[in-house]
Amino acid sequence: MNDVSQALTDFTRRYCKAWLQANGQGPCSEELYGVPSPCITATGEGHVFWQPQPFTPQDKLKGVEQALDIAVRDEAHAFYTTQFAGDMTARLGEHAFTLLQAWSADDFRRVQENQIGHLLIQRRLKLTPTLFIGTLRSELEVISLSNVTGEVILETLGTSRQTLLSPSLSVFLSQLEPQTP
Repeated sequence: MNDVSQALTDFTRRYCKAWLQANGQGPCSEELYGVPSPCITATGEGHVFWQPQPFTPQDKLKGVEQALDIAVRDEAHAFYTTQFAGDMTARLGEHAFTLLQAWSADDFRRVQENQIGHLLIQRRLKLTPTLFIGTLRSELEVISLSNVTGEVILETLGTSRQTLLSPSLSVFLSQLEPQTP
């Protein structure tokens, strides 16, 4: 779990540094404008600047575990409970995507609700359980953590089609290249 937390912290640091080098300021988001968060450092016209902040809720992904009566991998707990942050764009090889993060305690509740819905659909379709951690431009594909093997995969929603991206979440995070506008 500490490996994932450290790898996520390291990637976030690289991401913030890339933003500063490319734009002369830290990460900025138009999508998160007007949405309260402990991450907000400044507000502009139609955008917010942000920096990661320590995650404060104590329950981790317990809502997902209780709703579905499953054990969620420690790596998933670490990924979603290391920090509050804005979503971050990244690249791994030919795959460009948005790495999802919880923006606030309220957003973390929404993340859990979305994970529950994702896992319920997988259960209904008799697919291997995964927890999504990133989105691609295609609404049919997500980056996910296998709740069985701990591998990071590219999966096509609603199908059994999966492509291995990394043997572990910590390795995956350490290999990401930050992408900034």
